[in-house]
Amino acid sequence: MSYQVLARKWRPKKFSELVGQEHVVRALSNALDSGRMHHAFLFTGTRGVGKTTIARIFAKSLNCEKGQSSDPCGECSTCRDIDAGRFMDLLEIDAASNTGVDDVREVIENAQYTPSRGRYKVYLIDEVHMLSKSAFNALLKTLEEPPPHVKFLLATTDPQKLPVTVLSRCLKFNLKRLLPEQISGQMRRILEAETIAFEPEALAELARGADGSLRDGLSLLDQAIAYGAGAVRGSEVRAMLGTIERGQVHALIGQVHAGDGAALMAEVDRLAEFSPDFAQVLDEIAAALHRMQLKQLVSDYTRPEEGDETHIAALAAALSPEETQLYYQLAIVGRRDLPLAPTARAGFEMALLRMLAFRPAEAGAQSLAPPPTAAAAGTARATAPASATAIAPRVDAIDFERDSQRGATRVAEPKSPAYAQATNAAATVVPAPVITASAHSWSGDANDWLGLIETAGLKGPVGMLAQHCTLIAVEQNVVRLSLKPEHEHFSAPPLVAAMEEKFAQALGRAVKVRFEKNASAQQAETPAEAAGRARDARQQAAERALNDDPIVQALMRDFDARLIPESVKPVI
Repeated sequence: MSYQVLARKWRPKKFSELVGQEHVVRALSNALDSGRMHHAFLFTGTRGVGKTTIARIFAKSLNCEKGQSSDPCGECSTCRDIDAGRFMDLLEIDAASNTGVDDVREVIENAQYTPSRGRYKVYLIDEVHMLSKSAFNALLKTLEEPPPHVKFLLATTDPQKLPVTVLSRCLKFNLKRLLPEQISGQMRRILEAETIAFEPEALAELARGADGSLRDGLSLLDQAIAYGAGAVRGSEVRAMLGTIERGQVHALIGQVHAGDGAALMAEVDRLAEFSPDFAQVLDEIAAALHRMQLKQLVSDYTRPEEGDETHIAALAAALSPEETQLYYQLAIVGRRDLPLAPTARAGFEMALLRMLAFRPAEAGAQSLAPPPTAAAAGTARATAPASATAIAPRVDAIDFERDSQRGATRVAEPKSPAYAQATNAAATVVPAPVITASAHSWSGDANDWLGLIETAGLKGPVGMLAQHCTLIAVEQNVVRLSLKPEHEHFSAPPLVAAMEEKFAQALGRAVKVRFEKNASAQQAETPAEAAGRARDARQQAAERALNDDPIVQALMRDFDARLIPESVKPVI
C-alpha cells in the first residue's frame, strides 16, 4: 500500500475526534440530534483548522444509513464512501477553480433532483469567497430557499469578501486557530499510535511552527520524521525549521541586560553557524519578553508550562518592567524592518545593538549572576560613583520637562539629534529616564526601612515587593520583614533571591530574608501605603486648587464647564 500522509490518515471521522472546535461541534450536534436543521452553513477560519473536515462529518451525520445523528456509525457503505470521497450525493466544489456564473447555474439545476442514495444532497463549496459577483447573484435565490433535500455547506478563509446577502442567509461558525499545546497533544497521540520515537521539545517546536493550523503541523511532522530517519528529535527539528533553543534566546536577553556586547556578538556568531531564520529568532525574543512581562506585572496569571519557566522567572526578576517593554518594542520593530536590512543577519544584529544602545543606564544592576562575596560587594560600592559619572551623558540624552510641577506633563524634544533619529527608527520607543539614587542612605535604624530600600537600590518588581513590606529588624545574617496577607503573592522565590542579593551588596555580607507574621509590624504603614496616602493628598489639593482658581470658576459660571477630576495631575 502506498504511503498516506499523516494529515489525511489521521483526519477526524467523527465530531468526537476533532481538536479545538468544541463550540462548533456542540451547536451542530444539538441541531442534528434535535432535527432542527438550517439549510445553509458557513464555516470560516484559517487554513488547516477543520472547516472541510467538519463539513464532511456533517454530511455523514445527515446520511448515515443507521439514522441521522451527531454520531455516525462510520461502518455503513454511505459512511465509508463519504470517508473515501466517492459518495455521489456529497458534491465538493472548489470555488477557486469554478468561479463563473455557468458553474453555479449547473449546481442550481442539479439541486432540483432528489438524492441518488442518501437522505440529503450536500453541496460543499470550498473557498466560496472566490466566486464572482455574478455567480453569487445566481446562487442567492437557491441559497435562501433550497429544495428540502439540499444542504449547503460553505467554507472560506476570508469571510470579509463575502457579500452580506450571502452572510445573512447562512448560519455562521467561526473556527478557532488551534493552540500550540492542542497541536502538540495531537502529534503526541499520533506518534504513540504509529510507534515513532519523539522528544517532547521537538513537538513543541513543531506546534509553534504550525501557527495555529493542525494540518500544517502534521505536514511539518511528516517532514520531521523524514528528516530524522524515522524519529522526531529536538535538535533536528530546530535545524529543519531554522529555529534555536530557548536557552539561546534567554542568553541573548541576559547579555543585552548585562550590557555585554562582546558576549552578545559571540552568541550571534554561534547562532549563525546553524543558519537560523533570524526573523523567527526575533519572534522568539519577543515571545520570551512577553512572558517575562506577564511574570512581572500579572504575577497570579497562570498559563500552560513551556519547560523554561525557571529561566523566564529569573529574567523577569532581573529586568525592570520598563526595560522589558523597551526590548519588546525594539524586537518587534527590528522584525518589521528586517526585509529592509542589507542582509537578514545584519538586520538581526542591528536590532540587538539597538537594544544595547538604548539599554537603560541602571540596567544590569540586578544581575543574573550569583550573589557576590562581601569583599566584592564592598568593591562594587566603592566604584559606584565612577560608574555613575561614566553613564552621565546617557542621562542627558533625554530631557523630561518638569511641566508636571505646574499641573501638566509633556515630554520635551530630545536634546541629542542622534537620539531623536534612533527613537524615530524604533517607532518612538522612549527609554525610561535614569533616576539617580537619593542622598538618603540607611542609618541602621529599623524604623528607617525606606532608607534601606534606597541604599540597596531595590527597584522594579523587587522594589514593589519591598514597598509592601515593613521592616522588623536587621540582624547579623537575617533581614526580618513583615508582609500583609493580601500582598503575600509578591514574595515569589526569584524576587526574594534578588532582594537577598541586593541586601548583600548594600550591607557587605550575605543575608537571608525572612517573612514573619508580626501583628504590630502588619499594622504599621508600608512605604506603598504612605506613598498612596501622600498621592491622594496631593490629588485632593490639586483638585481644590483648580476649583478655587478664579479663571476656572469663571469658565464654570459663563460656559457651563465642569472639572473632570481624572484629568487633574497633581504637583509631583
